[in-house]
Amino acid sequence: MLSEQSTPVVRETLPVVRAAIGEIAEVFYGRMFDAHPELLADLFNRGNQANGEQRKALAGSIAAFAEQLLAHPDVRPDTMLARIAHKHASLGITSDQYKIVHKYLFAAMGEVLGDAVTTEVAEAWDEVYWLMANALIALETRLYAQTGAAEGETWQQMTIAERHQESPDVVSFTLRHTDGRPCASFRAGQYVSVQVELPDGAHQIRQYSLSCAPGRPEWRISVKRAGGAALPDGEVSSWLHHNARVGDTLTVSAPFGDLTLRPGDGPLLLASAGIGTTPVLSMLNHLAATGSPRPVTVVHADRTPDDHAHREELRQLVRALPDARLHLWYEEPDGQEPEAAAGLADLAAVELPESVTAYLCGPLPFMRSVRGDLLRRGVPAQDIHYEVFGPDLWLAAS
Repeated sequence: MLSEQSTPVVRETLPVVRAAIGEIAEVFYGRMFDAHPELLADLFNRGNQANGEQRKALAGSIAAFAEQLLAHPDVRPDTMLARIAHKHASLGITSDQYKIVHKYLFAAMGEVLGDAVTTEVAEAWDEVYWLMANALIALETRLYAQTGAAEGETWQQMTIAERHQESPDVVSFTLRHTDGRPCASFRAGQYVSVQVELPDGAHQIRQYSLSCAPGRPEWRISVKRAGGAALPDGEVSSWLHHNARVGDTLTVSAPFGDLTLRPGDGPLLLASAGIGTTPVLSMLNHLAATGSPRPVTVVHADRTPDDHAHREELRQLVRALPDARLHLWYEEPDGQEPEAAAGLADLAAVELPESVTAYLCGPLPFMRSVRGDLLRRGVPAQDIHYEVFGPDLWLAAS
């Protein structure tokens, strides 16, 4: 809860901070990386730094948290905080790193806003920052404890047991512990981080959804090649495509992520596009393995049938469920899937049962479109869950 003395100050200055926070973030990251280059090399995603997405995400999360404190002073925004905490834990973030961020963030705020940052303003926003930081630290401490790891020590060595080319741009890797013990279970929809050493010596980290059923002795991830090997946004996926082979060892985190299949017997909508199919595969694998009778509507959109990774596996899983239906869209149909529709996904013709719970995963334009369709059809916002690959640019808008 924001204190009585800070509340009016934050309310009055929020528009100014929101308008300038993009510039503040740019100065902040520049100063911090100059002083701590290891953070950019070994922790922060260089691709998201290069395209500005990380800075937008920072702006969205801080502004959204401040707005929540003002609008609902007695309610902590746990959904937003949980999503960030899971991502931080998957990266091995530690509590002392929040002090580093604080130092350079508030120096940047003073540099950008100048005399507008009075002592009163600085103290009020300092309170906002530490309310958010301490809440995240507590959540992350709990997540580390649940995995049996000390703070920041989530990493383990895993061996690639199998490699399959699922589509021209997607390859899957089956992972086993190097000592032969079974992999830990996880919740359907979660992801792991993979850390690789690149040719320049940097240790970059990316997240990949677990695309298999929980409870198996092995894990599987499916990696889409992004950008190109020479581009920051594609350097890890390209490295894995070109270098990772059966028998090699990868550094992998414990499973994290809060977009998970909730228990129950109500109807489900699982909607994905592109590589967003991977958490859906995990959910369907789990439903099939447990013999679930739940009504399930599966929607998937892709560029072409050949680009649709795990296409036949998706069909088999839908067929394995007693009450499941599959709807496909391809931007460029080629006759391989005669029942698929042409173009972008359109839920107007898809019959949805009452009280459906929806899970969305894919590019932001796809999820915005599907979410809008669902809201117009009367699905409550709290029953629409989504997963974003990369920094969550939707926090302030969702």
